Amino acid sequence: MPLLATVAMLLGTPTKAETGPALFPFEVSYDAVLDKGLSLNGSAKRILTAQGSDVWLYRTDVDSFIADIDESLIFKWEDGQVIPLRYRYRLSGFLIKDRNQSIDFDWKTGVATGEYREKPFRVELKEGTLDPLGFQVQLHQDIRSGMREMEYQVLDRGNIDSERFAVVSDNTRGADSTQSSYLKAEKVRENSQRETLMWFDPDNKYVLVRLLQVEPDGSRYQLELKDVDLGG
Repeated sequence: MPLLATVAMLLGTPTKAETGPALFPFEVSYDAVLDKGLSLNGSAKRILTAQGSDVWLYRTDVDSFIADIDESLIFKWEDGQVIPLRYRYRLSGFLIKDRNQSIDFDWKTGVATGEYREKPFRVELKEGTLDPLGFQVQLHQDIRSGMREMEYQVLDRGNIDSERFAVVSDNTRGADSTQSSYLKAEKVRENSQRETLMWFDPDNKYVLVRLLQVEPDGSRYQLELKDVDLGG
């Protein structure tokens, strides 16, 4: 799952704004390439839509030769924070055993209940706890608000783990005669050979334009922006 699902920064960390930039609907699609000695191509899509009353639906879909992933999150956006309500994940594919996960967040009781690989779990929530999709939205918004080091508590597979990110540089990359300055970020890991890098476009609401993950065995998973609709 880390290779396919990962898809989400070392300067002074400013104080987080109470609200930050406004959330906006978008639909972006990517070309996906998995290189494990043999290149396998696919596509990925991320869609964020408003449902009313500060409730949003975030969906991601990955279609490839070997696996398909469908993920969705219903969350509330309040004071610049993602508050997850309902998360669903499904992995299926060729010669791959189907894998499912569900998480329901009950903030009134402070408990999340869910199931992973048909095994139920129950976890006490901490303030600010996110899910595997919600932290992607929060990361994007925090980068837009000027943060350069971020840490999130993410509930996944029945456990809450800390996920750290840091902006490492602005990166200028040219395509033909055009030049674009991208913000480069990384997932911070201690004592790990796995590397995850992300590039965001400051001139286009910091949309994710590229993601690269390199595994310890040299396998590479990459997303490259194909089409984008940022809701005007």
